Amino acid sequence: MIASLLVANRGEIACRVFRTCREAGVRTVAVYSDADENALHTREADTAVRLPGATPAETYLRADLVVRAALEAGADAVHPGYGFLSENADFARAVTGAGLVWVGPPPEAIEAMASKTRAKKLMGLEPLEHVGAEDLPVLVKAAAGGGGRGMRIVRELTDLEPALEAARAEALSAFGDGEVFVEPYVEGGRHVEVQILADAHGTVWPLGTRDCSLQRRHQKVIEEAPAPGLGDELTDRLYELSVRAARAVDYVGAGTVEFLVADGTPHFLEMNTRLQVEHPVTEAVFGIDLVALQLRVAEGERLEGEPPSARGHAVEARLYAEDPAGGWAPQTGTLHRIAVPDGVRLDTGFADGDPIGIHYDPMLAKVVAHGATRAEAVRKLAGALERATVHGPVTNRDLLVRSLRHEEFAGARMDTGFYDRHLAALTEPAPDPYAPLAAALADAHGRSRFGGWRNLASAPQTRRYRMHGTEHEAAYRHTREGLAADGVRVVHADAGRVVLEVAGVRRTFEVTRYDGGRLFVNATALTELPRFPEPGADRAPGSLLAPMPGTVVRVAEGLAEGVAVRAGQPLLWLEAMKMEHRISAPAAGTLTALHAVVGQQVEVGALLAVVREETAPREAPADGAG
Repeated sequence: MIASLLVANRGEIACRVFRTCREAGVRTVAVYSDADENALHTREADTAVRLPGATPAETYLRADLVVRAALEAGADAVHPGYGFLSENADFARAVTGAGLVWVGPPPEAIEAMASKTRAKKLMGLEPLEHVGAEDLPVLVKAAAGGGGRGMRIVRELTDLEPALEAARAEALSAFGDGEVFVEPYVEGGRHVEVQILADAHGTVWPLGTRDCSLQRRHQKVIEEAPAPGLGDELTDRLYELSVRAARAVDYVGAGTVEFLVADGTPHFLEMNTRLQVEHPVTEAVFGIDLVALQLRVAEGERLEGEPPSARGHAVEARLYAEDPAGGWAPQTGTLHRIAVPDGVRLDTGFADGDPIGIHYDPMLAKVVAHGATRAEAVRKLAGALERATVHGPVTNRDLLVRSLRHEEFAGARMDTGFYDRHLAALTEPAPDPYAPLAAALADAHGRSRFGGWRNLASAPQTRRYRMHGTEHEAAYRHTREGLAADGVRVVHADAGRVVLEVAGVRRTFEVTRYDGGRLFVNATALTELPRFPEPGADRAPGSLLAPMPGTVVRVAEGLAEGVAVRAGQPLLWLEAMKMEHRISAPAAGTLTALHAVVGQQVEVGALLAVVREETAPREAPADGAG
């Protein structure tokens, strides 16, 4: 029996595994980087061991340090979580070689399937060796890992080499393995996967399908179980292929077989030899705890009988600290408050007041809803997200709500191109016009009062706020009866709650203020602006500013001050939250300043470079007139 378990991961997944361990009476051990010294998973574990350093390469990707931590803490088993070393056969061997129980598949199974190139060959498929124009579009993919990292769609042959280079760099940073390959890109397909669970006695359970088609940057955003509209014949075929893949490598433990389904035909993608981020929807539908089953299988128990029966439908949304309208740029800062209504499941690696840093994935939480039908589960999840309290940096919460309510998703007609088609409409700002007024009234509460001697009406007071990137002004007055504003009746106003009556309809606004002039009025974020704006620092035309905090990981070869650049030319790359972000020339011209240095950490808004745009000489009129 496992008595003490180290989770070789961080954040949400570590907290998720710890929850099952507490219920089972298993002691828990966390590992943490310097950046995670006070992270939630570090605080929740019974014991925690420091891995010196901040980046994944220095810490969570160091198998030797993780194994040593398990031994030092007295753990007798290691759970790999997902990401990092979870699909690393050498790590699995190091764990078992140290006399510890490995809560995962055999190293040989990981080796066979962890490389997508070897997995495809095992399933009778081959990657593209030579890419011609007739093969386009193609997908460049990292052979190791997952989560959308190290992936690029290529539609022009001239883009192939840069895509390969970028994918290699990103894969090496995220997984410690820079191998990439090329395969045909299936347009308009659905991303469907099968959850499997196998024991060491030859039993393999297919535990339903999941649809994970809503993706950004090839990383899943909304997942559901079961995958809608497949039909019994296609579902049986997916089960057959998945069980065949598991048996081919003598698989043991939890795993996922992934497919693209187009025109009713499944195209094998890969087998993930680990627990998936989206496993909670399977747990909700089958009424099981996959982590508990992983522990039982690792202890040598049999999976008795047939798989449990499915019940209802479940949908999961990944809440990210990112700006979907700004190129999915990750966001950092303090997560002041996160809470969801009762009736849905919240899996998170953050608590109120925790910082969101630059070193790791920007996912804040997973929110999961279960219902008797798909429509019920989708409605429940959309409503819960809409009413959730998420105070901190910009998130994708509004995008999630709109996605769930989009007619294409509601009708189960989505595919992996959903956001390519609909992102602009889904991220169109929809500011609440009364949020600034509610903020101003809450701020004005108790500031000043007039005595009975004053007969003249007070002059309007104003407050200015930035909301959804634009400035808004709110005007109000102090009267004998209290606060007033044009066009509405102020029913109630105090520092935390404002009630307005608009055209006979009452609306309640909860107002929360944080340091730095940051406010939240219900779900709307506002920033208070000074009454007299201070002149901002002038920037030269063509200044390239860091769109997010991160680390400069590459500078284009030969780039130096005085060099001519073309419009759209990649100049340098930032790495933030395990993803690479390219900074390109905004126009053709000359690089007049270069401040970025490889390895440099920059804050959002930092000046990276300046491109002086070319100005074409004005042509003289044909008749020579000046």
